[in-house]
Amino acid sequence: MKAAVFYGPNDIRLEDVKTPEITENEILVKVDMAAVCGTDVRIYQGKKTKGVRTPSIIGHELVGTVAKIGRNIKDFEMGDRVGVAPVIPCGHCYYCQNDMENVCANRTAIGYEYDGGFAEYVRIPKTALQSKNILKIPDHITFEEAVIAEPLACCINGIKKASVKMDDVVVIIGGGPIGLLHVQLAKISGAKTVILSELIEHRREKAKIAGADIVVNPEEESLSDIVLDSTDQLGADIVIMAIGVPQLTNGSLGLLKKGGVLNLFAGFTKGVLSEIDPNIIHYDEITLNGTSSLKRSYFREALSLIDSGKINTEIITTTGFTLDTIQEAIESVRNGIGMKSIIHIKQQ
Repeated sequence: MKAAVFYGPNDIRLEDVKTPEITENEILVKVDMAAVCGTDVRIYQGKKTKGVRTPSIIGHELVGTVAKIGRNIKDFEMGDRVGVAPVIPCGHCYYCQNDMENVCANRTAIGYEYDGGFAEYVRIPKTALQSKNILKIPDHITFEEAVIAEPLACCINGIKKASVKMDDVVVIIGGGPIGLLHVQLAKISGAKTVILSELIEHRREKAKIAGADIVVNPEEESLSDIVLDSTDQLGADIVIMAIGVPQLTNGSLGLLKKGGVLNLFAGFTKGVLSEIDPNIIHYDEITLNGTSSLKRSYFREALSLIDSGKINTEIITTTGFTLDTIQEAIESVRNGIGMKSIIHIKQQ
């Protein structure tokens, strides 16, 4: 089969590799579509290494069709259209036992410890099937829509961590695919006003389509002044950082009203630190929290939201890439030229 094999920073190669063999307790999925995540870009750049093997096949946002079934598998049939919730919890550690499976102490994941979706086929291990990480996709949801379920599930986790509620003013830093998913989820959650800050013009235009009430170019306008003018000089209830730029953290704290919440959603490069003013947190009673990955239940919730038509997936994606153009797809995300690059896997 064809696969994009990751060898190290800035080194990914399209190769002919052996199609995975499965055991009686596994399934083989023909990958119909995969998406490039910002985390994939960080892996490609060498900025994220935990759980990443070299050489290996990365890519954790994927959907496909069941192509082979182990003899002990009862829940799937040949031809089933499936989505993959990539994070596999152990089910017995402290975190799994306390409703925090997304930060499981023994977690493994498709695209990390197991080969991922930048290939024609992917083996779904026994642990993923036992944990119900593979979900059937409703027939009327397209693969282009369904491939967004994984990042959407992560954003559902973020919205819940940020505790967005009715009548809130929410500021989202970064208008990439993740930022635009947060815009839509904030509106679904009842936010009164959603303000999005983004440097790139085409992303600001898409943010308006996504439902942002105010879009800001922070190079030309004062985001702080706009937030204050929109909140009777109080500040925002919630700020979500959907871009991993540490230098923006302290400024984001300053956008909040007293009692507000700053959610650090995006991943940051290990070892790159951010200076913050603790007095803002102390005197304004700010809550600062983070978001890591997703829970399996959020993946189901994501599919349901897509199924209901409440999520516009089209504005999130840039289509037309193949395994032959995988590097171009990664660079498109890296440079912000497009949105989320969708890899159409064409079988040889």
